[in-house]
Amino acid sequence: MILVLDIGNTNITAGVFRERELIAAWRLATRREQTADEMGLVFRQFLREEGLNPEDIVDVMACSVVPPLNPVVEAMSQRYFKQPVFFIGPGTRTGVSIKYENPREVGADRVVNAAAGFALYGGPLIIVDFGTAITFDVISDKGEYLGGVIAPGVGISCEALFARAARLPRVDLVAPPAVIGRNTVQSMQSGIVLGFAGLVDEIVRRIKAELKEDPSVVATGGLAELIARQSKTIQRVDPFLTLTGLRLIHERNQQI
Repeated sequence: MILVLDIGNTNITAGVFRERELIAAWRLATRREQTADEMGLVFRQFLREEGLNPEDIVDVMACSVVPPLNPVVEAMSQRYFKQPVFFIGPGTRTGVSIKYENPREVGADRVVNAAAGFALYGGPLIIVDFGTAITFDVISDKGEYLGGVIAPGVGISCEALFARAARLPRVDLVAPPAVIGRNTVQSMQSGIVLGFAGLVDEIVRRIKAELKEDPSVVATGGLAELIARQSKTIQRVDPFLTLTGLRLIHERNQQI
């Protein structure tokens, strides 16, 4: 079994693959003050809760956009799984040709998503990832990473709204019953959920116009399901796209 880790600014998404099958997945909050012992004990407990033996982990693969946590993850893996961590980085065999002006600027998670998206759905393709930021990644019909768009994420936008508007309450992120809210909570839910669905649809529309093609659109990330239900352009939701990409890249690098 291999343990794969998508280390984001808001969440760490973890999964376990037995060969090509994702047999378990979890999401936990990213805490920069977390110790290697805390992380290791949590992952071992997660595995046991799923009836899996932590000693059966033979490789650990990670992509990270939080560099301060990388040594913590490395120490955790060595101590609790007796394995080094293979971090996605320059020189990793990903199968993705990056056409960015400076390829090193592309986040590891976005490269991993591109690898998985093209392998699973082909190209041209737009991947919309609902993380701390909302990222749009554009993949050509040849599997090339052409570039993308970065927008403020749903969570950080809501936190800014709650922090700056003293009279507005925190609300559950669910679809509103109607566009026109009949109370403050419904009005906020309409603005947040429908507003971000509109943001996605307009950016996708402009990308398609610029490409002069009709790419498929796949969404991933924590709020993908919620926003996709209100979107006119998202065709498919794949909540574990990044984990699948890590497994694919692991395979490619085992073949070297």
